Amino acid sequence: MASKVKDALSRSKAKAAAKIKKSKHKHSVSEAETPKDTSSDASSSEEYDTPPSSLYQGSEPTSSPSKPEPETAEQPHPRSVPRQRRRDVTEDDPDALTSKYKLRVTAGPSYDRSTHRLVNVNGDDSLSFENEFVRVKVKTRIRDFTGLPLTSPASTPYFDDPAHSRDRYSISFSFVPKRDLPSADCVWGPDFDRPVRDRLPPGFNYAFNIVKRFIDPGIECDAYADEPWLYGPALSCWFTLRVGDKVGQRGDVPDIREAPALAEGGDGDGEQVRKGLGLPADADKRRKWFLDREHREAFVFEEGRAYQGDFFNPYLDFNKFALRLPGFSLGVLRYIDDKTHTLRWVFKNRETNDVYFVVVFNLLFGKELEEALQAEDEEYYNSAEKGQ
Repeated sequence: MASKVKDALSRSKAKAAAKIKKSKHKHSVSEAETPKDTSSDASSSEEYDTPPSSLYQGSEPTSSPSKPEPETAEQPHPRSVPRQRRRDVTEDDPDALTSKYKLRVTAGPSYDRSTHRLVNVNGDDSLSFENEFVRVKVKTRIRDFTGLPLTSPASTPYFDDPAHSRDRYSISFSFVPKRDLPSADCVWGPDFDRPVRDRLPPGFNYAFNIVKRFIDPGIECDAYADEPWLYGPALSCWFTLRVGDKVGQRGDVPDIREAPALAEGGDGDGEQVRKGLGLPADADKRRKWFLDREHREAFVFEEGRAYQGDFFNPYLDFNKFALRLPGFSLGVLRYIDDKTHTLRWVFKNRETNDVYFVVVFNLLFGKELEEALQAEDEEYYNSAEKGQ
């Protein structure tokens, strides 16, 4: 009985082994007879026979060409050209151009640059000066500042204020008139003492129309004059205006704080002055109000009274030297030469030409920049020696 069981088990094992062998044989024949789909591999290989230039703008190709390249004159591979070298020869690359320039800001009581002093951009202290018309304090702020003096902070808490989170720069000021100054013909804006008509960029008129239509309807311009200018009524140009108290001729000119930023309104009886003239409390409405000359004629900058203003916007990027308006952008460096590398803002009476104060943004380059850097180094070492 045991031998019969043993024989049955042996036969069962033999049958199972035969079935497995037959199955394996069928599978191998099926694989051999079914052609392998190599279309994707072929296309992948042929794709790099003539590599498109776009493939080299990111990462290198991950597979090699399947066919040898025909022999041609040896050309440098796009990625073999050093990045810095390509940047130097590309005029539109802002990094290449801006590295050659440093911005320096000065301010003073007249057009005469010899009366100006250096403004410590983004610094805590204001620059103070005076002339026969006013006593003034000026402060400038520039986001991401990389100019002179090199010790200037890159930014300031001013730009953390929600009202200025998008702004790129600010010119803030406080002043106390030494005499009554009629405001009807008081203007604010940039001007030049030499022609710039041959350096005006394409699209200048278009850009000006954008500014006049959407940003400041009060501005006027003559860019083709021998002494070109772009002015607007000061009381409608300044984005913030604060009327202060009477401080007299010996009282302090108000400091310009960083935070919170200056707000539209009045201090002391300055609030009553605003209300008495019917000035809107809202800055935008006040600006529109002063577009009317009759309203400006009723407003006088009073002797001994403190006034504060702030001019700012997100459209001039002094770090990239670019103008960015709604629907229009322009890099300005290519239009700069040794005669057109300053942007001079002035507060003045246009009829009498009485100048109250001037702020100059000056792009230094070449020998002028080298001399400025050397002077700054000397001043630093002299101060260090005195400190010791």
